[in-house]
Amino acid sequence: MSLSENLANALGAPRRIAVLGATGSIGCSTLDLIERNPGLFEVEALTANRSVAALAEQALRVRPRFVALGEEAGYAELKAALSGSGIEVAAGPQALIEAAERPSDFVMSGIVGAAGLPPTLAAVRRGATVGLANKETLVCAGELMTAEVSRWGATLLPVDSEHNAIFQVLDAATPEAVEKLILTASGGPFRTCSLDEMRGMKPAQAVAHPNWSMGAKISVDSATMMNKGLELIEAHHLFGFDEQRIDILVHPQSVIHSLVAYVDGSVLAQLGRPDMRTPIAYALAWPRRMSAPVEKLDLAEIATLTFEAPDALRFPALRLAREALRQGGSAPAVLNAANEVAVAAFLDDRIGFLAIAEAVERTLERYAPTPIEGLQAMFDTDSEARRCAAEIVAALA
Repeated sequence: MSLSENLANALGAPRRIAVLGATGSIGCSTLDLIERNPGLFEVEALTANRSVAALAEQALRVRPRFVALGEEAGYAELKAALSGSGIEVAAGPQALIEAAERPSDFVMSGIVGAAGLPPTLAAVRRGATVGLANKETLVCAGELMTAEVSRWGATLLPVDSEHNAIFQVLDAATPEAVEKLILTASGGPFRTCSLDEMRGMKPAQAVAHPNWSMGAKISVDSATMMNKGLELIEAHHLFGFDEQRIDILVHPQSVIHSLVAYVDGSVLAQLGRPDMRTPIAYALAWPRRMSAPVEKLDLAEIATLTFEAPDALRFPALRLAREALRQGGSAPAVLNAANEVAVAAFLDDRIGFLAIAEAVERTLERYAPTPIEGLQAMFDTDSEARRCAAEIVAALA
């Protein structure tokens, strides 16, 4: 019996999937795997923010029951594009939540930024299994999210390659046997650049990641290493380890995706090609495994794997993330909001590369952390931090 037949038997029926952020890189990779495994999955819902043409094309291919746009302005165009298909169409922030609330077995949370939090929370509150590819959900409201997961009996499966790697090799039943978690980082495109060189880097250079194909915002986060700072906060909430027990190790080849060090001296690692379809496939088929069209890892061909400690002077975002996690409360949400504003300004060529971390640090300095006691408190913090960061960015421009 083939692996696909075994998986089909284990599932018992096609697994019904909702993809939030279907037109982004995570969403496209998810649909690629679904389409390569006919009979294993059915698509219940797809969402996008404003990419009408791309969403319509996907919908006509995979035939979901429901599609939603985050921006209401595209509703008429999407409705016309799907006319006669029988696919239900909606638009607006509430429509994204409705997509998450549809009767799917698995929800891929691939919406970038804080906008992904409400629909992800909606999926959690119906006890769904959620593939979490949205860092901000846990960065901005980690305590709220993990409490809701516990309350509603939901399952969070990390999809980020680093957290997925830890999930695969962590003995969660005996956390006392774990010395530390080790998140690996490629170091981004500026790993070997001096501060003077980094000062003059432009958006096109920052988004040219050496190993991964990602969106512009995430690529810039990799160049500043803020992505690793956000992942550190995320790992704290996912696995329950405090900041001192989470290390970051620069590994330029991106073959080892993360490691877990145990108290007996053992260090377990998950390895693979830098292709997001591997962790996505793991989440889609969990607790089983499915085949994925990923180039197989040949360590003899690669021959050399190298490692180095991150440079805190050239990459201050790592320090800022650790400080925000230690402060707790609203500090990580402020960090995330300020970073989104600063990265957008850099991509618009309004501030320099090094000004991204400077804007984030100045924003953090203006706030004393307060508790995040509900979703509205998080959004209030997010809005205020964005206004503050915008003022700081304007002063730096």
